[in-house]
Amino acid sequence: MSDASPFAASYAQARRKFLQAAQDAGLPVEAKTHPLPGLDGEELAMDVVREGHPSAQRLLVVSSACHGVEGYCGSGVQVAALRDAEWRRRAADAGVAVLYIHALNPYGFSHIRRTTHENVDLNRNFHDFSQPLPVNAAYGELHPLMVPGEWPPSAENTQAIEQYVAQRGEKAYQAAVSGGQYEFADGLFYGGRAPTWSNLAVRDVLRTHGRRAAHIGWIDIHTGLGPSGHGERIFAGRDDAAAVARARAWWGGEGGKGVTSIYDGSSTSALLTGLMFTSAYDECPQAEYTGMALEYGTVPVMQTFQALRAEQWLNRHPDAPADVARGLRRQVMEAFYTDTDAWRAQILAQAREALFQAVGGLSA
Repeated sequence: MSDASPFAASYAQARRKFLQAAQDAGLPVEAKTHPLPGLDGEELAMDVVREGHPSAQRLLVVSSACHGVEGYCGSGVQVAALRDAEWRRRAADAGVAVLYIHALNPYGFSHIRRTTHENVDLNRNFHDFSQPLPVNAAYGELHPLMVPGEWPPSAENTQAIEQYVAQRGEKAYQAAVSGGQYEFADGLFYGGRAPTWSNLAVRDVLRTHGRRAAHIGWIDIHTGLGPSGHGERIFAGRDDAAAVARARAWWGGEGGKGVTSIYDGSSTSALLTGLMFTSAYDECPQAEYTGMALEYGTVPVMQTFQALRAEQWLNRHPDAPADVARGLRRQVMEAFYTDTDAWRAQILAQAREALFQAVGGLSA
């Protein structure tokens, strides 16, 4: 990627571009350094930039890389926003402070994984761990098939999964696998048994920057579900009618139909548990919260799941030959980031619209 593009070809390059964009905008950076190094030995960090008055009553959070490798898309959106003088002026004129959280999960971003270094899906990790955790019996049934001992999977393994999908449907398979599970630490979509490093770090950021705001909006950028290049606007909040209506008024267009929800079945996403947005309620209880996950499509969902199975196999086999590891990481990248100018242009146009709409909603 050239320096002119807001997108990057590695985590290290993405971080450099984000830090440079902040510096060019005259904004300080708070770096929360990760305890482990990146894939190439580089330093990892959750970098935080705030633009706007410290006591602003209206705050918009824009975050990337909740799911590591998805940061290749989200970082590009953040860098483009920091470079966008018109956007920054619109937020300032409306009295909206903007909080950019770059690389919520820097380990996954660098290592081309969806999970954290604890092998945890960060967006299933926000629970009160003193209480009983949800049980995903359907995943338990599938777990022995998900990450076989050999890769590529055997014909028997592939046939068993195809039979499950044929009998119960692709949506049921997606819900079983992606809904989140807390029993199999070496499995897919594992939510953990304790808060991850990223969980604790983002909570600290919210406490520092969100507790003086009366109104908080949040756009969290994701990839991997839906038609290629389409940014699905998924409501990210508690199942509350007023909050859903607010999100649909901000981002839903005429009639609010442009915002989907996991609660009414309108989203391509399954019903999930332990979602990151709940931290806004926990850490900023004084604020009226309105959130959205901006989910960009890449490849068909079954192809995405196959890439995640490959990623998990590689995590279990760190001694895999270098060429095999490179091939599997490339497969994961292709599932979560489409390396074409046309796709990137779609991402930036839709994100920019959502940013302006969020400022309009917060200032209404």
